[in-house]
Amino acid sequence: MTDTQAFTEHLITREQGKLYARDYAGAGPAFVMMHGFPDHLGIYDALVPHLVAAGRRVVTFDFLGFGKSDKPAGATYTFADQSDDLEAVISQLDLGAIVPVAHDSSGPTGINFALDNPDKVAELVILNSGYDDAKPILWPELITLFATESLSALAMAFATDPAQFGWLLGWQQTRFTVLQPPEQAAGFRREIGQLIADNFIQQPSSGPAFVQLVAQFFPELARNTERLPELGGLTMPVKVIWGEFDPYITTEVGRDRASHFKNARLTLLPAGHWLQSDMPEAVAKEMLA
Repeated sequence: MTDTQAFTEHLITREQGKLYARDYAGAGPAFVMMHGFPDHLGIYDALVPHLVAAGRRVVTFDFLGFGKSDKPAGATYTFADQSDDLEAVISQLDLGAIVPVAHDSSGPTGINFALDNPDKVAELVILNSGYDDAKPILWPELITLFATESLSALAMAFATDPAQFGWLLGWQQTRFTVLQPPEQAAGFRREIGQLIADNFIQQPSSGPAFVQLVAQFFPELARNTERLPELGGLTMPVKVIWGEFDPYITTEVGRDRASHFKNARLTLLPAGHWLQSDMPEAVAKEMLA
């Protein structure tokens, strides 16, 4: 099943530009699905039809600097800005209480929105994602390179050389598939791998947003570690759905994430980091349960 459902396109106004959003009609509370550093809303294309078929409203959007959202010259990108992006989508589409769906680097945005606005969150869905640095995690090498200040000169050498950056991106994508069955790995390369490459090849590209946000990643994790005790105060249902074949943000991370919430359910699936593309029907089933 692919994303052939009708949707309404919206341009969400922000101070530095406009966000691109897709709104699929259905009953609330709406699933508001967020992407990570290297990709865009297309990572949910295989998942959306299953949710819409069940009668639910779904909203996907590109953070500023990614996908079809604006990429203004000289723009600044921060995790706080991404939280404001989410709030702008909710406000301008008049969504009311929502179900945030966080994946990859949008983990902080989804979880912190729930902490700061518990009355606006009916449920919380957490897919393979980062949030804190309380326990050691092997982050993808590409992320570690661009997030480590002492390696900034090397990182920028890659970032300013399209051929070298393309090689690094391809190498990193291959690393993500080392635990996946061949057929699933091939599907990743065909769908998500190409989507990520296109995100950086397009002009203007998502490169500036990627570089700025990754540079802030480790400090963001440290800030969120201070908020871990707050997670136990959330009362809404929390669905932690995790791909077992993620070689970086492993099942141990998923188990630890779920342990901080009082009303969490952990589901492990035989899928990779982008489990919503690898096993969309199974992910939808858990989200709808």
